[in-house]
Amino acid sequence: MTLAPDRLERFARHIVLPEVGGAGQVALSTAHVVLIGCGGIGSPALQYLAAAGIGELTLVDDDRIDASNLQRQTIFAEADIGRPKAEVAAQWVERFDRSLKVRAHVGRVGGDNLAPVLEGAHLVLDGCDNFATRLAVSDACVAAGVPLTSAAIGRFQGQVANFAGHLPGESCYRCFVGDAFDAEDCDSCAADGVLGAMAGMVGAFAAMQAIRVLLEGRATLGDPQWGKLHLVEGFVPSLRTMRIAKDPACKGCLKAGAVD
Repeated sequence: MTLAPDRLERFARHIVLPEVGGAGQVALSTAHVVLIGCGGIGSPALQYLAAAGIGELTLVDDDRIDASNLQRQTIFAEADIGRPKAEVAAQWVERFDRSLKVRAHVGRVGGDNLAPVLEGAHLVLDGCDNFATRLAVSDACVAAGVPLTSAAIGRFQGQVANFAGHLPGESCYRCFVGDAFDAEDCDSCAADGVLGAMAGMVGAFAAMQAIRVLLEGRATLGDPQWGKLHLVEGFVPSLRTMRIAKDPACKGCLKAGAVD
């Protein structure tokens, strides 16, 4: 596959990077990413995924835009208040780049309705704020053999990791958090607060890590860093990394037959 002249011009700054190049940009243009959550993390992540030329995007969110979202969810405006986030996010993509294929899924995902949403995906980026959904998405990714970029934020801290629990010896998100959080409740921005720029920082980092996965085997930037959890501290800026080991008792991996 080759890129059309207008696409060559649009992504020229990518293509001249030896770590990406033309082959890498072609890989991005043929990739399908499912974004779970179009809020504080999903909003900036979507902007950079679309800007990178990800060819197909499926946007999943069951929430509607509220005035309090505008402080950090940068693809929305006052005129969008009350509208479904996934639909407005899809319209943003259509305005930004008409060459991208985008679809909105308005509603909660989990259990049986996840498999159709993930169909044909090369990667899932999960930035939702619900542990039950996060674990359901992780289990579905392991079962479908789809890599997962997981990103979360709380106050001035963020965490981003790429998981591939379907691969031998690699951990999944459930290996990381276990089953204790398999519930609807979790800390919320409404209760704890969050700095808008911090959400942008973590969302952009998540997009960067997702791009690493999509470029694996196609460009030298393609180092997925499976199971490496990057902890971002924003108050006193720092970044540290820890390795998440595969849990031999993980029920998500066991159900999918992905435990050695």
